[in-house]
Amino acid sequence: MTLKKSFHLGLLPRIIIAIILGIVFGLFLPKGAVRLFVTFNSIFSNFLQFMIPLIIIGLVTPAISNIGQGAGKLLLITVLIAYCDTVFAGLLSYGTSVSVFPKLIGGTSAESIAEFENLEPFFTIQIPPMVDVMASLVFAFTLGLGMAFFGSPHLNKFANEFKDIVVKTIEVVIIPLLPVYIFGLFLSMTHTGQVMHVIKVFISIIGVIFLLHIFLLVFQYCIAGGIVKKNPFKLLGKMLPAYFTALGTSSSAATIPVTLNCTKNNGVSDEIAGFTVPLCATIHLSGSCLKITACAVALMMMQGMQFDFWMFLGFIMMLGVMMVAAPGVPGGAIMAALGVLATMLGFGEQEQALMIALYITMDNFGTACNVTGDGAIALVIDKMFRRS
Repeated sequence: MTLKKSFHLGLLPRIIIAIILGIVFGLFLPKGAVRLFVTFNSIFSNFLQFMIPLIIIGLVTPAISNIGQGAGKLLLITVLIAYCDTVFAGLLSYGTSVSVFPKLIGGTSAESIAEFENLEPFFTIQIPPMVDVMASLVFAFTLGLGMAFFGSPHLNKFANEFKDIVVKTIEVVIIPLLPVYIFGLFLSMTHTGQVMHVIKVFISIIGVIFLLHIFLLVFQYCIAGGIVKKNPFKLLGKMLPAYFTALGTSSSAATIPVTLNCTKNNGVSDEIAGFTVPLCATIHLSGSCLKITACAVALMMMQGMQFDFWMFLGFIMMLGVMMVAAPGVPGGAIMAALGVLATMLGFGEQEQALMIALYITMDNFGTACNVTGDGAIALVIDKMFRRS
């Protein structure tokens, strides 16, 4: 009897292959063929804009409700620490980005990109959203808090089933089509001559963000080590199995068993580890917030879009909330963030497509940063509630 192993190519390799093929085919495909993919991108982008408010309602509503249902001091403090750390990561990323990226990106940004020809789709299909992004956010918060307060089993069941529909749509429609979308984007950019500048910027951004991830983890464990009075580098070293597992799986949820074991090896009690690690796998996405913020700053500089600190402060604070609702699928965080990128930073179709490509290229490292940071939060919570 012969056993056949099914081969599954992950999202990151597919995105990288799509970028490479887009660049290669863009060098010789005729304009008409390129416009076919521009047409697909136009339709897919309209569908994505339609889905964004539904993604917000489907993910944020049960997330707010579930946090409220478990009301208690332990939960409240864990959520507060996770949120503050996520916002800090975004502010760290913003400060570093505005200091470093102007030198890396240079002056050939919006002006040079604007000189290139923009290819038009053969036709477009307008799919207007049922509700705008801000209205969906307010509705999701109102409904989620109301469900938590009244404990309505019927509304909770409906919200969770709607969340399942949204997550399934992301998994079986949006995520599988993303490589085609990215292929079309890089095909068009290569055909119009923009791609080499964009690739150069991408490589620079990825290097800076990787170094920021390392700094953030060292900072988190220095704080946690100081609180529990242990060597932060030894604590961080014991979390490396979780870090490398997350690199391989690109999933916080799939890494939970390893993260739990590493956290317990750092001396955290079974009860606190069993509570904080699964919770933080959902609500603590400091690495993702850091990555999204840096990518957003870089792309706004490239496109010549105006921004300031106060705009990004509001964006980062809202992004910290959206990260709570990010689904546990590769690329889920950027899907949840598209709404605030559009409404608060003014990102259009091209900026959103570049954000998706850039984000997913580093998805594994962001997830690894997220789960490793969960161990630092567990140490602090354990000190507050078990060792005081």
